[in-house]
Amino acid sequence: MTQLDARPQAGDTVRGSAPADGGVRDKGLGGNSVGLMGSAVIGVSTVAPVYCLTSTLGSTAGEVGVQMPAVFLAGFLPMLLVAFAYRELNKAMPDCGTSFTWTVKAFGPRLGWMCGWGLVIATIIVLSNLAGVATSYFWLLAGEVSGSDAVAALDGDKAVHILTCLLLIAVATAISYRGMTATKGVQYTLVGLQLAVLAVFVLMAIRKAGTGDFAGTSVDFSWSWLNPFAVQSFAAFTAGLSLSIFMFWGWDACLTANEETTGSEKTPGRAALIAMVVLVGSYLATGIAAQMAVGSGGEGLGLANPDTSDNVFAALAGPVMGPGLGILLFLAVLASAAASLQTTFIPVARTVLAMSAYEALPASYARVHPRFRTPGKATVVAGVATGVFYTVMTLVSEHVLVDTIYALGLMICFYYALTAFACAWYFRADLTRSARDLVFKGLFPVVGGILLTAVFGKTLIDMWDPAYGSGSSVFGVGSVFVIGVGLLLLGVVLMLAMQRRSPAFFRGEVLTKETPALVVRD
Repeated sequence: MTQLDARPQAGDTVRGSAPADGGVRDKGLGGNSVGLMGSAVIGVSTVAPVYCLTSTLGSTAGEVGVQMPAVFLAGFLPMLLVAFAYRELNKAMPDCGTSFTWTVKAFGPRLGWMCGWGLVIATIIVLSNLAGVATSYFWLLAGEVSGSDAVAALDGDKAVHILTCLLLIAVATAISYRGMTATKGVQYTLVGLQLAVLAVFVLMAIRKAGTGDFAGTSVDFSWSWLNPFAVQSFAAFTAGLSLSIFMFWGWDACLTANEETTGSEKTPGRAALIAMVVLVGSYLATGIAAQMAVGSGGEGLGLANPDTSDNVFAALAGPVMGPGLGILLFLAVLASAAASLQTTFIPVARTVLAMSAYEALPASYARVHPRFRTPGKATVVAGVATGVFYTVMTLVSEHVLVDTIYALGLMICFYYALTAFACAWYFRADLTRSARDLVFKGLFPVVGGILLTAVFGKTLIDMWDPAYGSGSSVFGVGSVFVIGVGLLLLGVVLMLAMQRRSPAFFRGEVLTKETPALVVRD
């Protein structure tokens, strides 16, 4: 009996030049390893909410003042719209290559390859930064526990810092290597700790605001804080929006684990939306509570104080929570960075696995560990690349390392926007079938893609200025621009090299744009 089927079942054989669903393949990953809650936890963990808050609250307040909560909402909007695109594409093609696979199916191999490259290089940059932050907070926490300034100061020793960082990367790589079950167990603990400590901080900050302990800087809550149109200038709004978008990056990790998730067609998309709601709720509650307690000014404990804005929780832990509970906030930041370091290996390893399985990268990266059912080589290589990148950047110039982090926003907007547009184009024939299809497969993804494209363009313009980032330049052009554009151009060079090595993929013969093939059941 012959019938049309999106994916072959056990015992099926496919006739014709293309496998079922235009080339979509099973990678051999461990199926049914994660449920809805575990998938949502992975999404939240990858974003690292406590780390994002401590590093971004102050910067955002410095750009937009008391409108910080409104900018959090504004940054949430394009991410939510893109999340609907991910959900719809995942229903049709639950493939661990996510953005890479879907963009190839919509726009062809070259744009798809560059979309996959954008995700991979963004993830390597984030992994390096997370490892550095986790290392710094490890020694800060060790100093607090031991009561020794000398122990805390060990982070300033470059050799000790790099060795500790490499050790943390090795541990995170090992956990990811052992599979989704090991990942899930660690993440429940670390994410639970983060959210619990944030809840305590919010309650104590609101109480402090009410008691007047920070009478010089505390402010009363106003609903106007949630009005994005009250931001004083468009330049300030776009700068704050760029920071806000970074704070939501990583929720798509639960989609890259779709082939290992129970109910792979629907569960990952639902988990992504749950993760997004948890994140925006946490950000709004923490931002409002902190602002009520210490204000958004640049004096004293104010969030925009340049002396503390890069690490808000380090400054507020003791004053808000007291010396006893304040140490929990340090622990939460360490847990946040460490948890995200571990789960961020999921998207990069599985994207590399998918690109290799479809012959867009060397075949050796498609190997799946026979026992753990994970992309073993891809995970190890990602860990090695992260360690090498961080070590080299730290030894050569910490300014360059800072500028790579600023360039991250360009990569994020690039591959998210491409995925959003891919959704609308892939489902273009469905858009007139129903109002639901028009909204969720067309309108929402296109609007989300346009918003992220606008941020991409504005960021590109801002990057040209040497004052952007660390303040360094190359022949008068901002280093962040050179790094961001340079990394994208490096992707083009690697793509051209792979095109010579794997012409079949780039001719569209491996992962095709055609409709599903006929599956003949034996």
